[in-house]
Amino acid sequence: MTLLHIERRGPIEIWTLDRAERLNALPDLEDGETFARACAAVNADHAERCVVITGAGRAFSAGGDLKAMRDRRDLFEGSGAEIRDRYRRVVHRIVRSLYGLEAPLIAAVNGAAMGLGCDIAGLADIRIASGTATFGVPFLKLGILPGDGGAWLLPRNVGYARAAEMLFTGDSIDAATAERWGLVNHVVAHEALMSEALAMADRVAAHAPQALRMAKTLLRQGRDMNFDQMLEMTAAMQALAHLTGDHAEGVAAVLEKRPADFTGR
Repeated sequence: MTLLHIERRGPIEIWTLDRAERLNALPDLEDGETFARACAAVNADHAERCVVITGAGRAFSAGGDLKAMRDRRDLFEGSGAEIRDRYRRVVHRIVRSLYGLEAPLIAAVNGAAMGLGCDIAGLADIRIASGTATFGVPFLKLGILPGDGGAWLLPRNVGYARAAEMLFTGDSIDAATAERWGLVNHVVAHEALMSEALAMADRVAAHAPQALRMAKTLLRQGRDMNFDQMLEMTAAMQALAHLTGDHAEGVAAVLEKRPADFTGR
């Protein structure tokens, strides 16, 4: 069964993790390719200005399939070297693809986001949670580690001490705590989740698509650059932005006191 159900809504794509009967457990062996294809398609189409990812049913994603772990099948079959190779080809392909998504990504977290599910939500640029959502990285409770880069990602989202608390205790946190810790931007009523996420996506997608993607690149790269490197990258990207038709349109729209009509040129 294909993991992602993809719906196009103007310049916005909605990706739904669609394994509700398994609480959107992942990854199955084909999931790396599924995410890679979806991200590559958005990167190649600059008419796509924003992606919203959510889960079907009552979970965002419960993370790894415990029955597959128990039975040592699929991702977990064979020798240590074989399992490591599958992590690289499947799990790492998922997170690398999402990290490399050029369009802004909004996570609409509708329920439990555990393990890899929590880290997929954490890869989003903006995270909006239902009041019923929960977040956790219970790897140590299973005698394993974050195999998806979560030990790099989570401290950048919530700070080292809070990441250590979540990882070392294995305890889950509720949506209100996630908001207080900075793991999510906003908590909304469950029934309003998708309307709020799509309203945010509309606000994001209203901007010039080339500049929007470059701005995301600056934010992502800036986390690991020094200031001088960031200034050099900014100068190069800004020079390109000044030569676009959308820049001319944006200036004209502000001066003429009207909404801009950005075309991606």
